[in-house]
Amino acid sequence: MSLTPTRGPLRTAALAVALAALLGGYLVATAIRADAADPLLSQGRPATASSTENGGTPAANAVDGNNGTRWGSAFSDPQWLRIDLGATATVSRVVLRWEAAYARAFTVQTSADGNAWTTVYSTTTGPGGTQDLAVSGSGRYVRVNATQRATQYGVSLWEFQVYGVGGSTPPPTTPPGGPIVRVSEFLADCPFSHRLPDDPIVFPGLPGASHMHSFFGSEVTNAHTTVNDLINARSNCSPSVDTSSYWIPTLYVDNQPVEPSIATFYYLGEGVRPDVTARIQPLPLGLRIVAGNAKATAPEQSIARWSCLHHGEVSPSKNFVACPAGSMLESYLDFPQCWDGVNLDSANHQSHLAYPVNNDCPSTHPVPVPKLRQVIRYPANGDPARFRLASGAGFTMHGDFFNAWPVAEMERRVRDCIRPVVKCGVNGTP
Repeated sequence: MSLTPTRGPLRTAALAVALAALLGGYLVATAIRADAADPLLSQGRPATASSTENGGTPAANAVDGNNGTRWGSAFSDPQWLRIDLGATATVSRVVLRWEAAYARAFTVQTSADGNAWTTVYSTTTGPGGTQDLAVSGSGRYVRVNATQRATQYGVSLWEFQVYGVGGSTPPPTTPPGGPIVRVSEFLADCPFSHRLPDDPIVFPGLPGASHMHSFFGSEVTNAHTTVNDLINARSNCSPSVDTSSYWIPTLYVDNQPVEPSIATFYYLGEGVRPDVTARIQPLPLGLRIVAGNAKATAPEQSIARWSCLHHGEVSPSKNFVACPAGSMLESYLDFPQCWDGVNLDSANHQSHLAYPVNNDCPSTHPVPVPKLRQVIRYPANGDPARFRLASGAGFTMHGDFFNAWPVAEMERRVRDCIRPVVKCGVNGTP
């Protein structure tokens, strides 16, 4: 019996095994190379944009590693955001974390000189949210070029991240589980205290001259309140050492006043470069400031933000949003954090402070101070047509702050929490 007929299949099988082993090794090697994540190149790099919505939404916010700050553009097409990587890099991945105002049509492009651009990704059906895009290209500059907005507002990015190899002195590789984000903050939890149609900042000494306000913190605030009144009165804040007064326009649901279940006032070191954070000064005793626009007649005149607690709903129109059952309506508002260094108030109750420009304080307002962020959560959900503020539509949301923190306590918290970038609780300790 001849063995010849069986040798071909055996040889073929042997070759197949060898080929499979070789191919398997190639596939494993390929998978290893693919799994070796390229470092993040873009964080902290110089960023420029075609436009900005306002001084609080600069291009640099999209490369600061903070998902709570954003770049926002003017309300027109096209718009672009460009990152300078410092030197030529091979780009393998781009992550776009869109705010509610996203681009439906856009391209991702690379360039050696910032003038001639090569498209490495293009879409006309962008879904918004977080887009993690595999790309292949090289250049010193990378930009996202938005040609069609998905909403009537501008385009807005929480973060624009570029990964690859090269650039100039790339930052450390992101650790497993995501980047380590250091938080610079202390806070005060201040429940609702009382309600009055008074405003000691805008209408001092004129009781009943204002729309209805809901007050937090100091229990004595009225039209006649002075800083000495606040210092010597009780506060319902935690910590009680914060005798400041905070107030907002009252929310009405079905024409009935509804007060917040939660009102938290954060003092933050974010929104400016690290070297600016390191020289933040305490808020001066007696400072008075109004943030937002009570007289806004359109969303573009507003800095208000509305969303739903523990849900993804965010209003792109800066107005109320329909929250599902079991959720709560919430409002966020950021106060400016650059002081002129002289005035505790101004004629319009705003111009003595300013928002940062390119993550630094402008020369007209050279003193960085903690950024006050008010976070208000209401026991309300459902049809937003049932809601109104005492000042009008949701985009008229505004906040008033009259600072009465004891000077030494404010200084301590800035020294121990803000400048060293430490997250502190209500007691001012980590």
